[in-house]
Amino acid sequence: MTTVCFLIQGRVQGVGFRASARRKALQLGLTGSARNLSDGRVEVVIQGASVTIEAMALWLERGSAHARVDGMQRTELGAQPPLNDFEVG
Repeated sequence: MTTVCFLIQGRVQGVGFRASARRKALQLGLTGSARNLSDGRVEVVIQGASVTIEAMALWLERGSAHARVDGMQRTELGAQPPLNDFEVG
């Protein structure tokens, strides 16, 4: 099980990005979380199989319908306790 943290910047707050990310993650069978950061970015933590994480990473690069993604930083988190759901905070 792989866990990855993505920091997405651009117009990603107030445009349904987190809810759309949750829907996509659940569709792919991933667990994790999405939350707004005070600097305007969104942090998305994803846990699952490498192949599905890559599919999610491709989605995150494009974002939701009303979002504009200007950049994305990816950090591999290594071994983490299992996550049970996908939470939006």
